[in-house]
Amino acid sequence: MINNVNSVSSLSMTRGLAGIEPENSTASSAAESAANDGGFAAVLSNVANGAVNTLKNAESMSFAGIKGTATTREVVDAVMQAQQTLQTAIALRDKVVSAFLEVTKMQM
Repeated sequence: MINNVNSVSSLSMTRGLAGIEPENSTASSAAESAANDGGFAAVLSNVANGAVNTLKNAESMSFAGIKGTATTREVVDAVMQAQQTLQTAIALRDKVVSAFLEVTKMQM
C-alpha cells in the first residue's frame, strides 16, 4: 500500500525539534542538500523519501502493535506522525494545484 506513495516524503519538519541542535537542523541540512545536489528537485526528492519512510514506519509499528511487540504509545506516536505527514503532503498538493490553476488562468 505504501509503495504507491513513493513520490511523497516527510514534509513534517516540526517533529522532534526539542532534541535537535541548531547546527543539525533539518532546514539547514535541506538547504545544504539543495546547494550540493542540484537544487529544489533534490530537496523535494529528499522530503518525499522522508514521507514514505514515515508512512512505512507507521505501517510496521501498527503490525508490531497487532503482534504485541510494540506498546500502544509507540503505535500511536507512529500513526500520529504519519497523519501529520499525510496532512502536510495534502496541503502541499493543494497549493501546487492552486498555483497551476492560477497559471492556466493567466492571459498570454
